[in-house]
Amino acid sequence: MNPQDKNGKLDYIEFTVSDIARSCSFYADAFGWTFKDYGPHYSEFTDGRFTGGFAQGEPISPGGPLVILYADDLAQMQARIERAGGRIVKPVFAFPGGRRFHFADPDGHELAVWSDQAE
Repeated sequence: MNPQDKNGKLDYIEFTVSDIARSCSFYADAFGWTFKDYGPHYSEFTDGRFTGGFAQGEPISPGGPLVILYADDLAQMQARIERAGGRIVKPVFAFPGGRRFHFADPDGHELAVWSDQAE
């Protein structure tokens, strides 16, 4: 990819979290993400395809961009999220193109998971 192709494209997501270890544990358990620490107040994450970071601080109130993840099996993913300590804030609903649900991570960030797979 030449550098011009990255212009204006989604490149990184950063969450402000109150406890980096707790956030890393949640996202590792729920989604299998891996992490690289940059000191005690920052950890970079990757899902193997996309990279972002957790910055330690006072969490920003919900209302930022909605990060949407994909799952082949929504029920299985919802169970993983709940076991990892997430809270479902909008149960599964249909929309044109698929189904999705929303959840809050331990710091209250709202994310969504969608699938184009039938129930």
